[in-house]
Amino acid sequence: MSQTPSKPLRIAVLLSGSGTTLENLLVLSAAHQLPAEIVFVLSSRADAYGLERAKQRGIPTAVVERKRFVLPEEFSDALFEAVRPHRPDLICLAGFLSLLKIPAEYAGRVLNIHPALLPSFGGKGYYGNRVHEAVLKHGCKVAGCTVHFVDNEYDHGPIVAQRAVAVLEGDDVESLAARVQEAEREVYPEAIRLYAAGRLRLEDRRVRVLPG
Repeated sequence: MSQTPSKPLRIAVLLSGSGTTLENLLVLSAAHQLPAEIVFVLSSRADAYGLERAKQRGIPTAVVERKRFVLPEEFSDALFEAVRPHRPDLICLAGFLSLLKIPAEYAGRVLNIHPALLPSFGGKGYYGNRVHEAVLKHGCKVAGCTVHFVDNEYDHGPIVAQRAVAVLEGDDVESLAARVQEAEREVYPEAIRLYAAGRLRLEDRRVRVLPG
């Protein structure tokens, strides 16, 4: 469980793409609607636009490319070596597409947002529009997103919060994705606020939200 901070939560963001989730967190932080400061942004791809979003605000960045490493363990070691000097209280994955092996010191301190209601449509290969394509192909009536703690498997860790959205008649990938992303912009900050307030208690696979 996190501890209530006396100053804004220090967050490191890991991403692999455009950084729309990062942008949402930055806007909320600047508006004092998120008790957190983004202190570091790391990408697994050198061409990720999320890096530019961070640089425009003077936030330190780094690139640790997944393709340079054979094993997930080697990649994770290099990544966390880059993260440690920035002393984050919490690490937030924001469209980060590579498997991580979480060091013991960061257990329960890494969050991810996934564009489906886990455990459905999660795991290797389920990311971005591939998730929405699968939801539509299966004829689901409900879609959504999940915030969860990260463990050593894809989309597997204990669930913190979920937000459901209806799948509408006539939906295509783009329209469904837009509605799910709107839900993500709400529920991810909510989960971070709960963490910052020390209200998340991790009990095996269950995350209990303590009264405020």
